[in-house]
Amino acid sequence: MNVIDLNCDMGESFGAYSIGMDDQVMKYISSANIACGWHAGDPLVMNKTVKLAAENNVGIGAHPGYPDLLGFGRRNMFCTKEEIQQYIIYQVGALAAFCRVHQTKLTHVKPHGALYLEAVENETTARAIAQGIMALDPNLYFVALAGKKGETMRRMGEELGLKVVYEAFPDRAYTPGGTLVSRKQPKAVISDPDEVAQRALDMAKGFVTAVDGSTIKLDVQTLCVHGDTLGAVNLVKTIREVLGANDIKVLPMGEGS
Repeated sequence: MNVIDLNCDMGESFGAYSIGMDDQVMKYISSANIACGWHAGDPLVMNKTVKLAAENNVGIGAHPGYPDLLGFGRRNMFCTKEEIQQYIIYQVGALAAFCRVHQTKLTHVKPHGALYLEAVENETTARAIAQGIMALDPNLYFVALAGKKGETMRRMGEELGLKVVYEAFPDRAYTPGGTLVSRKQPKAVISDPDEVAQRALDMAKGFVTAVDGSTIKLDVQTLCVHGDTLGAVNLVKTIREVLGANDIKVLPMGEGS
């Protein structure tokens, strides 16, 4: 039986604002990437989400981003490598503290939004993120984009001694070059549960179909779905059903590998 992880970006509510359907989605995933307060989230939400993940035996990861609450971390920022390193340590360290309070452990780090996309393209940014993770805890998994476009993240992580986990996005459209279609473009986010589930199965088997119909080969260990996508609960439930029907077991990162 093949094994894959199913992760979701979570804990993105903050203050008086409620985002996503964490309570419902948590039942169907195996890993949670929890916002650390800079692009979304706050201490109360971080605490609640860590507790919820622990209660559901879901792997816990930090989801650090640029200090851009207003733009949800999706706007590019000019930061030095030293700044990025410290931003990573600050945010991941905060989430690790909540894990300690709830007697559970942090397993991985996945950069958010513009920081993630910058790491895909920029070696300095990718190395700075990896250095921040390494300085805090070298046993944490570093989540990187699957495929050729993720080679920079993979290489920087592995050169520093981190274990790298390759990620694909079944609810996002892909360009022929292997990057995600910009959210500014139509049909960049896919919401049909059957289509997303089929894409998840394809990715688990090692490929994805780009917007032009071409096939991109991918080595994937974890699939990401977004908790704020329209119909997210039905979407992730359908993915689990389709993967299970094809003898693919869903387990947290590092388990069953």
